[in-house]
Amino acid sequence: MKTKMQIDVITIFPQMLERIIKESILKRAQQKNIVKINIHNLRDFALDKHSIVDDYSYGGGAGMVLKPEPIFCAVEKIVSNRKGKRKVRIILLTPQGQTFNQAKAKELSQEEHLLFICGHYEGVDERVKENLITDEISIGDYVLTGGELPAMVIIDSLVRILPGVLNKRESFENDSFYQGLLDYPHYTRPRRFREKSVPALLLSGNHSQIKKWRRQKALKNTLNKRSDLLEKITLSAEDQKILKELKRKRDSGNAITF
Repeated sequence: MKTKMQIDVITIFPQMLERIIKESILKRAQQKNIVKINIHNLRDFALDKHSIVDDYSYGGGAGMVLKPEPIFCAVEKIVSNRKGKRKVRIILLTPQGQTFNQAKAKELSQEEHLLFICGHYEGVDERVKENLITDEISIGDYVLTGGELPAMVIIDSLVRILPGVLNKRESFENDSFYQGLLDYPHYTRPRRFREKSVPALLLSGNHSQIKKWRRQKALKNTLNKRSDLLEKITLSAEDQKILKELKRKRDSGNAITF
């Protein structure tokens, strides 16, 4: 059976990633042959006997920079071994990159072959960016030790939306951000816990009303916690009506309830 997606990761800390890809959804996706994830140790491509992959920056300054030769060698080997005519999208994890979001996850999930390069120290030699990289991605405006954690965040996010990875019970379509809104509240057993009960509507079996309630709650959550998201999605006339009422109650100081 042909693997639908291949993912390669180049890192100087392979053990950070090897454990994660053997657990949970990522493990299942590989067992189903939906994705194949390969972890490559950058030091294996170093050109000296000491496996050195970093050096001081020309012009001075603190910190080390990942050298170009090992990265070029690693990428060239991976690309030369690609299956068929698969185009490889080469992604550098860097604070300077485009901020990752659900739309980017959907976009990347359409690719057949992704190659992630985990940045480290003060970054990578600029010639790597100029000649190899197709995308520079960041997972947020904060500093991490390296690109390993961002790589796994992105891989987990895009793999779980590949067809066949999740079953119906685990469907991702109602997840926060997937459709542009935050998720609605969830409840499970027991029906009553410490004087708090599950909303009666969720026990009614009226699926059309439950669907409406969930949409209202998702809109309320998004308005209260991430109102900026509402400007990025297309809202139905009913959605706009609900939001108008939510805003009216909020601005009047009344409790917002449904």
